[in-house]
Amino acid sequence: MANNSLPVPPTPRQAEQDLYHGVLVSDPYRWLEDGESAVTVQWVADQNARTRQALDARLDHVHTSGLLDRGQWHERLVALMRHPVVLQAKVRHDRLFVAERAESADQFALTLRSASDPSSPPVVLVDPGAAAPDGALSLDWFFPSSDGRLVAYGLSEGGTENSTLAVLDIETGEHLVDRIPDTRAATVGWLPDSSGFYYTSYPVDDQYNRRVLFHCIGTPIDDDPIVWSDPEAPQSWPDVQISGDGRFLLVEVLVGWGHHDAFLLDRNDGSWSTVIAGIEATSSFDFMGDQLIIATTVGAPNGRVVTAPLEEPWAENWRAVVPEGDGVIASAHAFGAEILVVVTERAVDRIERWQTDGGGSQGVIADLGVVSINGLVVDQNPPAAFVTIVGFDSPSALYRYDTIAGVRQWGPDSQSDPDPMPSLSVTQTSYQSHDGTEIGMFLIHRGDVVPGPATPTILNAYGGFAISETPIWSPLIVAWCEQGGLYAIAGIRGGSENGEAWHHAGRRGSKQNVFDDFHAGADWLVSKGLTSRERLAISGGSNGGLLVGVALTQRPDLCAAVWCAVPLLDMIRFPHFLIARLWTDEYGDPDLDEEFGWLWAYSPYHHVVSGRDYPAVLLTTAEGDTRVDPLHARKMAAQLQWASDSQDTRPILLLQEGRAGHGVGKPVSKRADEYAHALAFFSQQLA
Repeated sequence: MANNSLPVPPTPRQAEQDLYHGVLVSDPYRWLEDGESAVTVQWVADQNARTRQALDARLDHVHTSGLLDRGQWHERLVALMRHPVVLQAKVRHDRLFVAERAESADQFALTLRSASDPSSPPVVLVDPGAAAPDGALSLDWFFPSSDGRLVAYGLSEGGTENSTLAVLDIETGEHLVDRIPDTRAATVGWLPDSSGFYYTSYPVDDQYNRRVLFHCIGTPIDDDPIVWSDPEAPQSWPDVQISGDGRFLLVEVLVGWGHHDAFLLDRNDGSWSTVIAGIEATSSFDFMGDQLIIATTVGAPNGRVVTAPLEEPWAENWRAVVPEGDGVIASAHAFGAEILVVVTERAVDRIERWQTDGGGSQGVIADLGVVSINGLVVDQNPPAAFVTIVGFDSPSALYRYDTIAGVRQWGPDSQSDPDPMPSLSVTQTSYQSHDGTEIGMFLIHRGDVVPGPATPTILNAYGGFAISETPIWSPLIVAWCEQGGLYAIAGIRGGSENGEAWHHAGRRGSKQNVFDDFHAGADWLVSKGLTSRERLAISGGSNGGLLVGVALTQRPDLCAAVWCAVPLLDMIRFPHFLIARLWTDEYGDPDLDEEFGWLWAYSPYHHVVSGRDYPAVLLTTAEGDTRVDPLHARKMAAQLQWASDSQDTRPILLLQEGRAGHGVGKPVSKRADEYAHALAFFSQQLA
């Protein structure tokens, strides 16, 4: 273990307290919530200096262990990040719009490719990386018009995700005068003649009350009428899409993380129809001629697919096309006379073909291996699907599928030979949680490595918001395994690896199942001799940061080191900051007596005990994070530094980045720094 005797910056404790439902809640570091105060800014600078000094240390025992120091990790990560990566694609006839990061590029750019000729070189339409010296300008989203002549897209700066909508004319290369601010994570539905579009945005200086408006090209945005809003439910999250003929506008509304409503506007007469509302179920939608394709958990926890007539879309008119099965249905897409259905089973994705008349399955499009499907879009003339596929050993890439040629890769192209990646062994296994529930786990390591008690190991999980832990390509995982490490990913409850019931078993009052599943995964790795306590680290970000924050407070004996990234940790005050009231449906609301009890039982910041021997902890956050306020990491770092009795050997470190956010749109240069910090920390603590 590393020795770190760097002094902890002085951090005053204050006697701040609140009374919640008869419980007195102490908050000694509330002053650190103000990230702009001069005192906090200086405190963060001192913490950053201490952390960087600690992580830059070159320690002999790290080199003799076979692991690397920070500089070496950074060099290898940058080399791995040279590989081209596709983020998403959209197709309009022969125009294929792709968000892709070219070989050795720092940011994703929006490019135009041919949907019929794989040898046609891409044309760069928007390159945010060229417009900001530090690469901190990012492409957030894009929506081409129906004819592919115009494209609306959003850019944000410094990791904030607070994007501004712009419109580019593809044929002239010029931007139109139309610019719309406050379009965070927007969706856009274009009219067929490209004269205007429906879009989602926020009122000025409001992080809630998202609504749908209509914009006519060339007109002042102040004249844009509101088409849909729900002032009584300011946390609802509408998105839009429009039918091919422009007659019907679909407004999908995320009411809660397990509750989606949908409403259909007939633009011919201005009438609204309710597709689904008031039901605890999730659904996704696609237009198919005069029908709506719905992949839904209504009456089917693992999902089923139905079609509904656009003129009468209510539930009694739904017609079953794909029944519920063992796999979890994620989405369904019209594909000529068929429907392509993305199915997840044991956290691995596949694409199935189904007849639109309910005639049954036509099999899978191909054996894609142990992969995730990150996106699927279809061009109907003639039918061709573009699929974004990623695996643990392969960066996210674009493939084209049609019934004649099958599946083939469609760029981006490598102009040289990026550093080769090691041969990885990927296996799936399972273990039992505290209550006997079987939990799936991926084990990834270099092909010639046989994990044992001396193997440095990282255990990662998420466990929330119905997000499945399916295969990803991560330079961090590849670099770690290349040096002989083991990387384990647990598919714990709270995700949707086993359907909506799996999600519900790990949310709100059942959240402790998530933590118990994770603890059991760490215990299993040790009991099976795949690693040992002194060689085990845990990592998690965002909701996963909450997960490892709970683990280190409930089970400080669990592991030797913890990387807690952009975390949520003060579960009593979290709804007061940024967009966090959106998450009370998932976690509970501390303003309600019973739900306060759920949160108070595990809130990591409030369960740090003075004098306890905690593992080494690296907390990372970013000043531009507009999802999870960096105050959580600051307050937790202060609390642990005050409490821990073992900081000479197991330091508590905080690193707060500037000009960065929650992670979306982070340039390669900053991501390489972040990963190198984490791997250097693990090397020091596990060697």
